[in-house]
Amino acid sequence: MKTPYPVTNDQPDGEVLSVTKIGSLAIGSYANGCLAGADALPLEGEGYQVIRTSRNRYYGHPELISFVQEFAKQLNQSEGDGLLIGDISMPRGGTFTSGHASHQIGLDVDIWFRRAAQMQTLARRESPEELDVVNQGAFKLNDNWQEAHAEMIRLAALDPKVARIFVNPVIKQELCRRSLQVSLSGSTKSKEYSWLNKVRPWWGHSFHMHVRLHCPLGDSLCRNQQPPRPGSGCEDIGWWKRQLSGVKQPTDKTKKPEAKHVRVKPEQCAQLLK
Repeated sequence: MKTPYPVTNDQPDGEVLSVTKIGSLAIGSYANGCLAGADALPLEGEGYQVIRTSRNRYYGHPELISFVQEFAKQLNQSEGDGLLIGDISMPRGGTFTSGHASHQIGLDVDIWFRRAAQMQTLARRESPEELDVVNQGAFKLNDNWQEAHAEMIRLAALDPKVARIFVNPVIKQELCRRSLQVSLSGSTKSKEYSWLNKVRPWWGHSFHMHVRLHCPLGDSLCRNQQPPRPGSGCEDIGWWKRQLSGVKQPTDKTKKPEAKHVRVKPEQCAQLLK
């Protein structure tokens, strides 16, 4: 694929199929960048298996690959069932042809709430069954939600390399409820919920959690997000409930759509993504 210069964020980079043979670098921001020297996550390992492998989205920065493997081992030793690993990044990062705006620099990974007791064939992994844990209309969890899901989120959030974990607002609400119960009980364990700050409510994310790592030390071209505001973030749940449960206002069809803002990728991505 011949990529015109400058490279912009509205041009899908899905046809770039090979990794670069240079040192690993996350370049740009999570939603506008590229990835040099990616590692491929082996399609199966201790405590995990990669799903939808035909998408070619199982490449990441070495720190992300290491995180996935260690996290899977940790959960496998305590709970047994293996993780289903969804989208990470493409071989050189960049913009997906469909699905996500982020996942561009190899530091994001989708980890599904459905677990697998045994290794599945690649063919079966192409069409995995989603486990939606949220009743969207009632703004509450459904019967698919389990204690193991809360523990999975907690363990990921405790890792210092993790910057954010995106989950459905209803899931965040449940985690906040648990935190409040502990706090009201007067237990000294209330401080243990400081990890909640990393768990951020976002649209969708009802059948997987989206884990995002900090920029690796030394990757000077990588741009971290601003850290979340101090505190648990539980005060935002009311806003989300109004957004997701409220009546949508009719759109004005006579109004001209606003021009789409096109973000130019970092100049270092031009050679990588051509």
